[in-house]
Amino acid sequence: MKPYSTPWYFGEFGGVNPSISDSSTYTFLSSQKMQDMFEGNADGCYLYSRHSSPSNIYLEKAMAKLELTEASQVFASGMGAISASIMQLCEKGSHIIASRTIYGGTYALMKNVLPNFGVKTSFVDISDIKAVEQSITVQTKIIYCETVSNPLLEVADLKKLGEIAKKHGLQLIVDNTFSPLSIRPAEFGASIVIHSLTKYINGSSDCLAGVVCASEEFCASLIDVNTGCAMLFGSTLDSFRAASIYKNINTLGVRMQKHSANALYLAQKLEEAGYRAIYPGLVSHPDHELMTQMIDPLIGYSGMLTLDVHNKENAYKLMEDMQAKELGLLAVSLGYHKTLFSAPANSTSSEIPVEEQEEMGMTDGLIRFSIGLDLTIEHTTEEILKSLKNIL
Repeated sequence: MKPYSTPWYFGEFGGVNPSISDSSTYTFLSSQKMQDMFEGNADGCYLYSRHSSPSNIYLEKAMAKLELTEASQVFASGMGAISASIMQLCEKGSHIIASRTIYGGTYALMKNVLPNFGVKTSFVDISDIKAVEQSITVQTKIIYCETVSNPLLEVADLKKLGEIAKKHGLQLIVDNTFSPLSIRPAEFGASIVIHSLTKYINGSSDCLAGVVCASEEFCASLIDVNTGCAMLFGSTLDSFRAASIYKNINTLGVRMQKHSANALYLAQKLEEAGYRAIYPGLVSHPDHELMTQMIDPLIGYSGMLTLDVHNKENAYKLMEDMQAKELGLLAVSLGYHKTLFSAPANSTSSEIPVEEQEEMGMTDGLIRFSIGLDLTIEHTTEEILKSLKNIL
């Protein structure tokens, strides 16, 4: 594992945690310095918290270090980070190549909203490298994918995609929300790495946040007072939340190890019992070798698992039974210390038309699990198997 720890910033009075900047606006010692700031010539100064703040910068430096990029920019949500990044790079007439299996909100943005601004998207099987390259046009600006897709857990070949992006002068944007620390996409050619900090990075399901990890040049462009989509769209992360997330990052490594270990244990037991479990850590997963080549083995294959129980009725019964037994919670999102489960075809991926869901292999009998930090995963697994036996 590559060494990772958050940068050290002491509090105002020597506190082990950095002080929180509880201000929306900042004082300048001279009028000229304020003018310089608006003209982009006053590094190290703070203008207005929609532009930047000390607390947000602490988190940004930590995220850049985590993802091995030069810089990062935090947002008030993962969708804020995605939207601003795309709009910063695209103009009327631009074209995006995106994985057909992505988070429903991202799909809806590309399918329903971006065309209003003259930006078109081609959705392709991201594992078909030939199809990706054949989809490139002179208007293409971005190749967009998720490291591990939501919710089908298909793994992107980031090295090959990075090579294609470099060859054609494109930006490879990778949403790494499902696999923080496990995989670092910048190592394999991603120019922009996005996270919903709401999920694993924060880990306590108590806030919304997002981040873009990229070059100093790109991150600076996002907060330009005249043309920056982070600055002008106003999706600004609150300083108190930034400070909270910054502290939670310190436990990310040990949390991800436990999420991964629990998910692998459950997946193996489900498969041994004859159920169709989809988890990249299983040798039976079609992308197992690919992900094994990319992951940090000390972290593992992350904590997301999908189970096929054939139809919606079975899925609903199983989820309700598991919640009644206090094995987890019927809830969307991921990265919480308790196991969360939902039927993505009718929830987090419901923005994708049914015919497209069927084409990519997403049925209403799939349950997406975000496996928690259970110390008694053996007991949890036994109870899930009992529920499955009674329902199927």
